[in-house]
Amino acid sequence: MRSPLRIKLNVGSVARTPAPAAFTLIELLVVIAVIAVLAALLLPVLSGGRDRAWTAACLNNLKQLQTGWHMYTHDNNDYVVPNNYVAAVGPVPGSTNYPTLLAGGASWCPGIAQLDTTTSNIESGLLFPYNRSPNIYHCPSDRATVTGQPDLLRTRSYTMNLELYCDSVANTFHKVTQIHNPTPPNLFVLIDTQEQEIWDPTFGMFGMKNTFANYWLDLAADRHGRGANLSFADGHVEHWRWRTWKHFSTVFQATTGPDDLADLRRLQQCIAPDFSPGN
Repeated sequence: MRSPLRIKLNVGSVARTPAPAAFTLIELLVVIAVIAVLAALLLPVLSGGRDRAWTAACLNNLKQLQTGWHMYTHDNNDYVVPNNYVAAVGPVPGSTNYPTLLAGGASWCPGIAQLDTTTSNIESGLLFPYNRSPNIYHCPSDRATVTGQPDLLRTRSYTMNLELYCDSVANTFHKVTQIHNPTPPNLFVLIDTQEQEIWDPTFGMFGMKNTFANYWLDLAADRHGRGANLSFADGHVEHWRWRTWKHFSTVFQATTGPDDLADLRRLQQCIAPDFSPGN
């Protein structure tokens, strides 16, 4: 009879797996520093992608509104949509008062951007039947809120060139066929407007031959990479980058330097050189 197999274990000879080495404090700090550097490199890229998407969405809004503008002219014997809901400031630059309503007539979009709490004014505008989406009146980059209601975004970010069918101003274009100086591809219609300055639905400015040619009557926006979006009377839209930021100080403000003046001159090329909202 065989004896049971006996296995003798030599406990002292069993190999032990070494415990994994822990990170030292210095190694952890290095890892954290590397992550911070990568985050600093990636965040501007991600933010830039978001801003480009918002710029594209804003351009799309203006394209849809401009298409509605053209459809209106086709339905109304070449007449452009009225732009008669007008607020006015005094004749002296640097006014510290809010504009007061001068005329409340027919308009592409009546209302006061800083005060409107609903889209009712947008929906009563003459352009609304051509695209019944209130959202296209608001730029996605515009985070400004209604006065006194910090949680409520505004309903409108755009204004229309005062040179287009405004009965309160002399020599405005009432028909597309009247638009010769500048021509339709060069006459701006709608513009992304600076959120502290936007008030009524009109954008007024002086032609280069006017006494106040060096003043912004209304101020363009700079929220799209230091730029603004515009639509033109021939139907196209553009993104313009300014030479300098557009900081609001008062209504009817002087240009702040050579770069700001160059930006104003660029936009003045898109209205008649002798146009004057004061006439």
